[in-house]
Amino acid sequence: MCPEAHAVESDALLTPFDPPAFHITNPDGKAAGIIVCDHASNKVPGRLNGLGLTPACLNYHISYDIGAAGVAERLAPILDMPAIFSGYSRLVIDMNRPTDDFTSIREISDGRVVPGNRGLTDRDHRQRQEELFKPYHDAVEGQMAGKRRRAEELGLEAPVVISVHSCTDEMRGVKRPWHIGVLYNRDERMAEATIAALEQQNPDLTIGDNKPYSGMDAYGYTIERHALPAGLPNVLFEVRQDLIGTEEGQAHYAAILGKALTAVLTDKDVFTFHRT
Repeated sequence: MCPEAHAVESDALLTPFDPPAFHITNPDGKAAGIIVCDHASNKVPGRLNGLGLTPACLNYHISYDIGAAGVAERLAPILDMPAIFSGYSRLVIDMNRPTDDFTSIREISDGRVVPGNRGLTDRDHRQRQEELFKPYHDAVEGQMAGKRRRAEELGLEAPVVISVHSCTDEMRGVKRPWHIGVLYNRDERMAEATIAALEQQNPDLTIGDNKPYSGMDAYGYTIERHALPAGLPNVLFEVRQDLIGTEEGQAHYAAILGKALTAVLTDKDVFTFHRT
C-alpha cells in the first residue's frame, strides 16, 4: 500500500487563494514606454489577517492610492503602453520606498497604528520583500528591457517611464487646490512639457509643479530605481482622490492625462537620455 499522503503547509506568505504580487494590463502596447502604479491595491495576504485593521481602514488612503489604478488602466490603451500594477496594499510593503527605510513597512500611518506591522522579525521583512516587493520590481525591469529594444526599433534613444499616483484633497486640515500634481527630480524635461500641455489644454484646472509633494524629496523609489540612474525620461502624477473616486472620474482624468501626454510624446526629443 502507498503511504498516506499528508498535506505539507507552506510557510510562504502568499497562498493559492491570494492574488499575484503584480499584474500587467495592455501587455502588447507598442509605444516606447511603460506606466507603473505602485499603490494600486488595498489587498492584504490572507495570512496577515488584514494587518489587524478594519475593512474601513483598508479602504482609506493610507492603504492605497484611491482611483490611481483606474486612471492607469485607462491610460494604458490611450498611450499604447503596458501598465504594471502592485497587487497589495502599501501597508503590507510599500513598492515606492527603499526596503531599508522605516517607511517601507509602517507601524503607524497618518496617525493610525497598524497592528500587523508591529514587532516584525527580519524574516517577516524578508518574506514581504521576496514575495511582493521583488516580483513587482522585477516585472518593471523586465518591461523596461523590452521597451529599450522597442525604442531602438522605432529609432528612438530611450523609453519613458510614467508613474500614476493619487493624493488626498486635504492633508492635516489644509485643502489642496491642485487637481493634478506633476512631479519630477533632476530630470525635469518630460514633466515641464507635460505641465505646459496640461495648462494649455485645461485652463480650468490647477496643475501642481512638484506639488503637493516634490520629486526632489527622497521619499520615492520606483522612478529613482528604474528611470533616474539610466537617464530615462520620466514623470510622476498625483491626481486628487476626490476627483477620481468613481469610474467616471477615472475615465475623465485618464483622458486629460492621455491628451497631454500624447502631445508631449509626439516630440522625439523627449525619448532621449538625460545627460548631466
